[in-house]
Amino acid sequence: MHAPPPIAVFGASGLIGEAVCRALIGAGFTPLPVARRFTRAQRTAFGAAARETPFMALDAPGLRALIPGPAGIIVNCVGVLQDGPRGATGDVHADFTARLLAAFGGGQTLLVQISIPGDPDTDHTAYSQTKRAAERLITAGPMPYVILRPGFVIAPAAYGGSALLRALAMLPLGLPPREHNAPFAVTAMADICATITHLATRWQDGAHDWHTRWDVMAPDIPTAGTVVDALRAHLGGPAPRITPPAWLMDLGAQTGDAAAHLGWSPAMRTTALIEMRRGVTGDPAGWIAQTGLRPAGLAAAIAAVPSTVQERWFARLFLLKPLIIAGLALFWAMSGLIAVTVAFAPAAAILRGHGFSTAQADIVTVISSLIDISVGAAIARRATCRAGLRAGIVVALGYMGGAAWLTPELWIEPLGALVKTGPAIILMAVALAMLEER
Repeated sequence: MHAPPPIAVFGASGLIGEAVCRALIGAGFTPLPVARRFTRAQRTAFGAAARETPFMALDAPGLRALIPGPAGIIVNCVGVLQDGPRGATGDVHADFTARLLAAFGGGQTLLVQISIPGDPDTDHTAYSQTKRAAERLITAGPMPYVILRPGFVIAPAAYGGSALLRALAMLPLGLPPREHNAPFAVTAMADICATITHLATRWQDGAHDWHTRWDVMAPDIPTAGTVVDALRAHLGGPAPRITPPAWLMDLGAQTGDAAAHLGWSPAMRTTALIEMRRGVTGDPAGWIAQTGLRPAGLAAAIAAVPSTVQERWFARLFLLKPLIIAGLALFWAMSGLIAVTVAFAPAAAILRGHGFSTAQADIVTVISSLIDISVGAAIARRATCRAGLRAGIVVALGYMGGAAWLTPELWIEPLGALVKTGPAIILMAVALAMLEER
């Protein structure tokens, strides 16, 4: 028996990368997880082996230096849906793959690349085109490779599209006809993990001549609507009573594109909608024949998803989260803008009526308005949202305390201006609790 090969997993904090690392550990291998950031739970699971580093910025020698000693297998799970603050598709898919090939190319290392299925002639998004460009780089070189092309991945965990479909399953909404009828091949996460574990075992046993591409998916291809309906039945969601028009989905995707410019990673974006409409198809016959694995179909893949109260909470809250964040950002920004513009005079008058000079009242009004606007702007951006929410709680408590001292009569004001601040603080605490994406 040969020694287990060193296995480095790039993108190990993502949905597929984390699952692969955990499966390899369970199979007796010792993977080297590499990611820009890990959650606390991931650090606990992976221990000292985890490499937390901005690896996307490294050149080929820098990437090679991450792996001590010989690298037996490289698993590349890195990917982004669209260009944005988290990276451009060309940089993340093609350029990073080129650096991996330069760092580990040759016959001593196997590259396992997570790609996408489908006909290259229908690649109309930067996402699919750059994924395919990465495949061409791999197949043109001497490095042993296996390119895995999973369909729509169904896993116990949820992120991106898988989270969105669970959310849709808990709403009384059906998909428009075009989206409902799109072919939507599914892949159980367990099948991806089993495939990579199979490759690691074969490599360990001396099978090093790999130059292949596999569509990793169940052979029976359902439609997207069938997948949502199956999730709805599994989670106990309501029957679909309304079918929204297709233009509403386009509007949602465009809104997601705008949110992406603020650093968020919404599941509903233009690229996701285009890819969904073209459908997910492939031919898993070669994969099944060469591995001997029996893929899980739709029912079996969904059966592996927990159907518990926490799953239903997540699915119901998933689409509420962006509404909460956007609502809080607008609440703070508009409060500041209104106070410093059309409501400036009455706002300053309140302070003048409690002992402030005209100059002092104007300065305090301007400063408090700018604070409100800054809190709103911070909440709107993903990188500063947590700090913005915490600042909002502190500022709101400060306003409540200051008002209780200066203007206690506002506590019994008919419209309840101060009383409503309490629920706003609670909503910010809820947003903080929901902020984690993985």
